Amino acid sequence: MRFKQTLNLSLELAKAEFKLRNEGSYLGIFWYLLNPLLLFGLLFLIFFDRLGQNIPDYPVYLLLGLIIFNFFQQTTIESTKTIQSHKGVIKSINFPKESLIGSIVLKFLFSHIFEIILLIIFLIIFKIPIQGIIFYPLILFFLSIFIFGACLILSSIAVYFVDLENIWAFVIRLIWLGTPIFYAIGGQTKLFYVNLFNPLYYFITITRDLIIYSKIPELKIVITAIFFSFLFLLIGLLIFNKLKIKFSEMV
Repeated sequence: MRFKQTLNLSLELAKAEFKLRNEGSYLGIFWYLLNPLLLFGLLFLIFFDRLGQNIPDYPVYLLLGLIIFNFFQQTTIESTKTIQSHKGVIKSINFPKESLIGSIVLKFLFSHIFEIILLIIFLIIFKIPIQGIIFYPLILFFLSIFIFGACLILSSIAVYFVDLENIWAFVIRLIWLGTPIFYAIGGQTKLFYVNLFNPLYYFITITRDLIIYSKIPELKIVITAIFFSFLFLLIGLLIFNKLKIKFSEMV
């Protein structure tokens, strides 16, 4: 019952924030495509000749990595300030506070749908079979669980540690550089071992294998991705439930 209540409240908050974000915008949903398109164009021009020539279907390889990381980046950054930005509601109303985090994930999930449409267009342009896209909802389900768990951790700690927002903005740049988005790990042994602890590496690899290269990912990569999803969810719920008791006092 509580789960259903939290999910319904998260959905209503997400729809309201999504509508508010687009209200009065002349470009509307085009804004959701502008950021990945501009970043894609810049990275493609810089790295195609240096890093991309030996990567099959590099344009789609690059775009897919970008939109997955973009979903993670936008959601987690906003989570570091969501409790503070809703302090008036938290102080005055008793409600499942997890719904604030759920609404962030759902809101950016809505915008992620437009990026998926862009990906499908790229698949068609570069003559890559699009049937692999049918696996993406399942990948996105586990990716969203992982991101929700990460957001629970960040949002709750940020209430007690106000500098976390700035620290996370720096940390996520390091994650961006360490994740094989615009390059392939190849024979880079040290980078490979670092990415063994990077959940995004597993989700991006699985998605590329299924959608771009039409091959079944290694079982250990799939199992590890699912493991990270539920590990972060469990840790996130434990930390959030322990710290949320004093949210109204700390904000």
